[in-house]
Amino acid sequence: MPDLRKFGIGSIEALLMLVILVMMIGLSVSTSTFLTLSNLFDLLNQSSVNIIFAVGLLVVLIAGGIDISFAVGASVVQYLTALTVMRLGGGNWALGFVVAAFFGFLLGAINATIIYRFRIVSIVVTIATFNVFFGGLMFLTGGVSIYDLPDWWVDRVSIVHIDTASGAATLALPVAVMVVMVAATWFLLRRTTTGRQLYAMGDNPEGARRVGVNIGAMHYVAFGWLGMMAGIAGLMQAHYVQEVVPNALYGRELDVLAAVVLGGARLGGGRGTILGAILGILLTAITANGLNLLGISPYAFKMIIGAIILVAITLSSGGFAKLVGARMASQGAKASS
Repeated sequence: MPDLRKFGIGSIEALLMLVILVMMIGLSVSTSTFLTLSNLFDLLNQSSVNIIFAVGLLVVLIAGGIDISFAVGASVVQYLTALTVMRLGGGNWALGFVVAAFFGFLLGAINATIIYRFRIVSIVVTIATFNVFFGGLMFLTGGVSIYDLPDWWVDRVSIVHIDTASGAATLALPVAVMVVMVAATWFLLRRTTTGRQLYAMGDNPEGARRVGVNIGAMHYVAFGWLGMMAGIAGLMQAHYVQEVVPNALYGRELDVLAAVVLGGARLGGGRGTILGAILGILLTAITANGLNLLGISPYAFKMIIGAIILVAITLSSGGFAKLVGARMASQGAKASS
């Protein structure tokens, strides 16, 4: 049997591939529409935004943090980008990407600053900013959607278009952007010193600090990268649905988190791969699509997502301790000795 590790495929990735293959075979037998090109292309189009989210979140998880504010942050970026480009006369795709990435990085930097400067556990901070971002957005906008977007933002861009017996099969612009974002994140993690430092910090923060890793800078890199990915994902989501809706991405964060940890990322930090994150997203997308085609309640999918997160927190080495504040536990132990 060939050594799959030569191709960057570990045991978790191989298992996910097998599960996806089995599910696809089962759904193709159970339904007549699953294994059609139009449905598979739609799956990829709909998953592209989540995959962009996932590779950004993966960087934070590898660094030993956790962020659940990125999805509502993407909604905030959508609004800020729309207002900015319209104020500048409409703009174009280049301006849109720059503005979305800037605002996204800014929101990520807010999280990084609070976490690092005030030594607060990341999940606590991002729960707070989740509510601040979403509450502020709904309060300031009154929950009103923006439909009057520039033409470049809402005009459909097809990368691949194939007419089939079951309908038109189209790969849209978000898929191409997703490929670029995945490649950029892979390069960051696998081909730069910064990527190696992120893994080191997530695996052993104190050891990384002692060998000269700038822990503060790594916080800004990790959360800033997720912020940029969230901003770009928000730009693509608005392009796909052709409007900016303030609560459209609300709740997406848990789906993405479950998918990324399902793909092998450790909540305690120091472990995770791009391929695993992508396979986790595809597995959850296929599950949701299959349940829908089989006429099963979508609440079943929510139960699956909740179970994945619960198991991941329980089994992740050191993950639960970090979530509740390992530093506080160690200080308490020292005080009692």
